[in-house]
Amino acid sequence: ACLVGSEMCIRDRLLRLLVININDLLPREVALNKIWRDDNYFTSRSMDVYIAKLRKYLVVDQKVQILNIHGEGFRLVII
Repeated sequence: ACLVGSEMCIRDRLLRLLVININDLLPREVALNKIWRDDNYFTSRSMDVYIAKLRKYLVVDQKVQILNIHGEGFRLVII
């Protein structure tokens, strides 16, 4: 279990959503509402920071990528 709102908890919940939707679009609004229960500009920018952190963790395996689908959301793919 993680502490609600903690950095680790947010990162883990975001990764879980991406894995559940692997190879499919994870709409930005869905992730924002499920994790932050808000979709304003500041939470949107926070999500971008967490996506960047996840990408840094995943860089060790070049087959795993988080793609940004402009104006839509994100897609976790395994090549």
